[in-house]
Amino acid sequence: MGLASLLDIRPGVTAVIGGGGKTTLLRTLGGELGADGKHVLVCTTTKILPFPDLPCARTSAELEMLREKHRLVCAGTPVPGTEKLTAPELSMAQLAAMFDYVLAEADGAARRPLKAHAPHEPVIPPEANQVICVVGASGFGQPIARAAHRPERYAALAGVPETAEATPRTEAAVLRAEKLGGLIYVNQAETPQARENARVLARLLERPVLAGSLQREEYFLCW
Repeated sequence: MGLASLLDIRPGVTAVIGGGGKTTLLRTLGGELGADGKHVLVCTTTKILPFPDLPCARTSAELEMLREKHRLVCAGTPVPGTEKLTAPELSMAQLAAMFDYVLAEADGAARRPLKAHAPHEPVIPPEANQVICVVGASGFGQPIARAAHRPERYAALAGVPETAEATPRTEAAVLRAEKLGGLIYVNQAETPQARENARVLARLLERPVLAGSLQREEYFLCW
């Protein structure tokens, strides 16, 4: 079974949030869905760097032109003074009408494996019919101050100091407190300890959690 099926990716808009592999997840899902003959767009509701191996549209006219030639494209509006892109010119509803699948990165994590969200985050479009929250297993065992983006908020939601270690228990507390819904994907589960941490997280949340390694293309379901 492919990753898109394991994550229940449906036609329309999917929002990807969290830390520890969002961009890689978008690229992996886009490649899989595009290989099935679907028209797929990867984009953002916040800010991302262009995907270096994908054709990327920076205007609506470019997007229409690229869509005619490619199954998988990225799109966004240039952020002045940076190499980053923000949301495309077209609305999410318009994009969903153009593409079979729209995969949108809906928050940032400053390359940290774990994430707590500020009040204005994540920027999940109302059109999204699925939300995937990525948890980086490499953050477990590290001090929250180093492992988490917005560590002060993460620690407050978990009820521990920032100097405490991030664990499946602190992550479960943050996820429960944020009540963002959607599916949980634990990435970077490449060692026996990381896989066990994913299982512990699933038990604490009392819900299924998909875990695995995007790098190795290995996935398993935790209960």
